Amino acid sequence: MCMSATPKALAERIAERIRREGPIPFDRFVDAALYDEEGGFYARGGGAGRAGRDFVTSPEVGTLFGALVARYLDRAWTELSRPDPFVIVDAGAGRGRLASDVLRAEPECSSALRYVLVERSAALRVAQRQLLTLEPADRAFGPAVRDEPDEAPRPVAGIGPIVTALPELPALPVAAGVVLANELLDNLPFRVVERSSGGWTDVRIGLADGGFVEVAVPAPPDIAAAADDVVAGATIPAGARLPVPTATVDWLAGCGHLLRRGFLVVIDYADDAASLAARRQDEWLRTYRSHQRGETPLAAPGAQDITSTVPAEHLVAHTARAGFRLVEHTTQAAWLAALGIDELVDDARGLWRERAAVGDLEALAARSRVTEAAALTDPSGLGAHHVFVFAKG
Repeated sequence: MCMSATPKALAERIAERIRREGPIPFDRFVDAALYDEEGGFYARGGGAGRAGRDFVTSPEVGTLFGALVARYLDRAWTELSRPDPFVIVDAGAGRGRLASDVLRAEPECSSALRYVLVERSAALRVAQRQLLTLEPADRAFGPAVRDEPDEAPRPVAGIGPIVTALPELPALPVAAGVVLANELLDNLPFRVVERSSGGWTDVRIGLADGGFVEVAVPAPPDIAAAADDVVAGATIPAGARLPVPTATVDWLAGCGHLLRRGFLVVIDYADDAASLAARRQDEWLRTYRSHQRGETPLAAPGAQDITSTVPAEHLVAHTARAGFRLVEHTTQAAWLAALGIDELVDDARGLWRERAAVGDLEALAARSRVTEAAALTDPSGLGAHHVFVFAKG
């Protein structure tokens, strides 16, 4: 790796920006630390996985999560009257593990499926090719034929699944589909504000002899209004801090422009504003590195993940502004139960009992499925993640 791609070089570039411009907003610091093309955490290939990675998300537990998401996609497809093409946008797709497991499960909607992985990191988009066969984007959104020369073209049906990858949400509108966001919103850049007796303070990032430091300034009107948006009418005591998900607002608006009819599924750790305000900042603003909690967010930008709990009322309000309506809000454990995780685990237990003495790959896979289910539904871990399902059209 060249020196320009090291966290040390990234820290120096951020410091130089601060010297030129003064203290920078927290969301600009997070954006550089995570997504800078020459040294950001994800740009350098950091992220979800087991050995040699930084944290485990539900798709990395095993194939069971993807199999259950495939069941959800079949339900959504049926509810939308089985459109073809049926476009799935996997936002924050990482190295493509969820997509790979969904396709392996061979859902009923496969022949209509156009699966679009959206991943900002070029390094992770390259890694997707180890798990998936990717095709050009124009093939995923086409081809189309005309029945008559003067008629509008119609998509060719029955040619799925087609898989492609993009660095951002597709520019073309999708007639019918699903946007999946599994542990994405917690990584989108956000501001940090603190309640003061006179209103809101904007926590920015400056420089001192020891490195990056917090610098408190009066919140500009737009950030103060955005903070009030997050609060959603709750009483917030002086000294309490909250995240203001600035990038999430733009991302949700983009989903609204993208999807004409279908569903937006957000899976993440979330909390209401009053609960967030009652917690210490390091309980909702966390860092991860090599499967351990990292240092403070200001330490070693580019070397660790930075993540924030999603304010629930803010998410619901801004999806509504993007044209969606909330149709389900539950926990991951309950959502997976509704998709039949218990049934799959019972089958796996039976298979393990039958073939444990043999100890072949089929038996080991069955035992693994039981272990995966326990992790995915753990009420103190992944099972406590919030699942928001929004509908449009």
